[in-house]
Amino acid sequence: MPTRLLSSIAAFIVVIPVFACSASSQPRAPIPAAKMDATLAPKPGKQTAVFAGGCFWGTQSVFERVRGVLETTAGYAGGSAKSATYDRVSTETTGHAESVEVIYDPSQLTYGQLLRIFFSVAHDPTQLNRQGPDVGTSYRSAIFYVSNEQKQIAAAYIAQLDAAKVFPQPIVTQLTPLKGFYRAEDYHQDYALNHPDNPYIKVCDLPKIKLLKEEFPQLFVDYKGK
Repeated sequence: MPTRLLSSIAAFIVVIPVFACSASSQPRAPIPAAKMDATLAPKPGKQTAVFAGGCFWGTQSVFERVRGVLETTAGYAGGSAKSATYDRVSTETTGHAESVEVIYDPSQLTYGQLLRIFFSVAHDPTQLNRQGPDVGTSYRSAIFYVSNEQKQIAAAYIAQLDAAKVFPQPIVTQLTPLKGFYRAEDYHQDYALNHPDNPYIKVCDLPKIKLLKEEFPQLFVDYKGK
């Protein structure tokens, strides 16, 4: 683990009482399902969705435990291939957001269901350019859509949630086309699974896994790694 990452974790432990990872503005119950959504495909296949919701460790730890998700990859989206490294993204100058690529079976899971989990469990969509103690544009809330259908479903869902005032503050999630997704370094993959005793993981990510199991038991699977 890089020295820089160790320093970040040490700093995190110090500020933990001030910046809690749990999203205080999150609803206590599952948010409404998307009114506009794709229908389940008649046969198995593979589709791609890309989400950014703060540190990709936590986002990946949620989506890899969703029934119908075939594979997840922590990585970077929003910037160029040349700048897609952890050290450069951490400078907050690359345009990248820490993101997760989700490959899912559209015969088991819809894009709208993924969005519902993204907004209710994976992160707080009302925090601008931050999630808990992580501050900067690389931790922004964003949906990188890969098709016009995904764009329409996501835009309609954001409007639906804002109109219903599901959250006490407006949703700040960016909706932008995916121009490229770049896999993060190997040590970032399945980080929460492989480091359950890390203080950051204990405080920020394990509660998300617990919440996913409580709010979406029919979609929860006990992920053990690849």
